[in-house]
Amino acid sequence: MQISNSERAGILVQALPYIRKYAGETIVIKYGGNAMINDDLKDAVMSDIVLMQLVGINVVVVHGGGPEINEMLDKIGKESKFIGGMRYTDEETMDIVLQVLSGKVNKALVQLVEREGGKAIGLCGLDGALLMADKLVEKDDLGFVGEIREVNPEIIRSNAKAGYIPIISTVAGGYDGEIYNINADIAAARIAAELGAKKLILMTDIRGLMKDINDEESIIPVVNVSEVAHLKTEGIISGGMIPKIDCCVDAVRRGVGRAHIIDGRIPHSILIELFTDEGIGTMFY
Repeated sequence: MQISNSERAGILVQALPYIRKYAGETIVIKYGGNAMINDDLKDAVMSDIVLMQLVGINVVVVHGGGPEINEMLDKIGKESKFIGGMRYTDEETMDIVLQVLSGKVNKALVQLVEREGGKAIGLCGLDGALLMADKLVEKDDLGFVGEIREVNPEIIRSNAKAGYIPIISTVAGGYDGEIYNINADIAAARIAAELGAKKLILMTDIRGLMKDINDEESIIPVVNVSEVAHLKTEGIISGGMIPKIDCCVDAVRRGVGRAHIIDGRIPHSILIELFTDEGIGTMFY
């Protein structure tokens, strides 16, 4: 679709108040889902992130990499095992998670940002003791899956101050030298809280929170975190949405201004959320 120069100008004018509002603020983006494996969507996300940096927003990216981990496990003939939606992580799997997340995936994202004209630096939770964790204790043993105890954000702040976009893979250090696999949504929420972020944005493969999971038009655009318990009782929040929304609630209660679940399958969904009146997805406050 062709748009005129005057229409382009109108778009910029509409975005200007939001650019002013977020300039100098920190926004944490949890990057995952289809937007991470579809090349066109990947390019759109990277250009969104670079544009945000260029207008003065302190962008922090926290990423997962489940499909790439599965692919590597398949190559070595090891079955991927999940318990309650969490990856069972034995010692061999933890080695693969560290290599793939903090190596291949992390550095590829840095390269993509640089290709779009931005400045990025790859970090993991081991760098500067950024994430410290204990073993997650659940009814079923999950192996080397961790529960975050401390977030030490100075390495994020110092790199952002130097003009870099921190891109963070979610492995954490243990207090006795262990290395733990950390859920990326949980890590993003805790990092956002520790940084005093204005927004946490979770990119997913669904429109947002819907009253009817089979009807995308039933999206609930705004939720007060005090309503979440009732929405769970009603069955509106269920299944795989529970941990994502719990992360949003945790972030807001720890001081993050707003948390959002947005559809990463829509090109430039981040910019739509940040710089338009209507926004996109579901906002938690």
